[in-house]
Amino acid sequence: MTVVLVAVGGALGAALRYLVGRALATARFPWATLLVNVAGCLLLGLVATAADGNARTLLGTGVAGALTTYSAFALDTVLLDRNGHRWRALANVGLNLVLGVTAFATGWWLSPA
Repeated sequence: MTVVLVAVGGALGAALRYLVGRALATARFPWATLLVNVAGCLLLGLVATAADGNARTLLGTGVAGALTTYSAFALDTVLLDRNGHRWRALANVGLNLVLGVTAFATGWWLSPA
């Protein structure tokens, strides 16, 4: 049962990740990656304390796990730097870290549990 919950949540998160990437495709700054990472952190913060085991597995491991993307964040950052956009690369790192942690903490705080 657990692997089915992860698979279903993962399919939803991956599809959402794809759609956000298509909607926000830009060459100037990786807004799509930032958005899905922050949204995933908020979701994980919400379900970390409020959800039971199955909901946490579906939403946390499945949806948030597939929605967020550390590898794309790393690639985006390196490509910005290699293409001469060092300040954008540093902004990308700072925004992902600060907004991600803030979103998780906000979700944790908003959680009814």
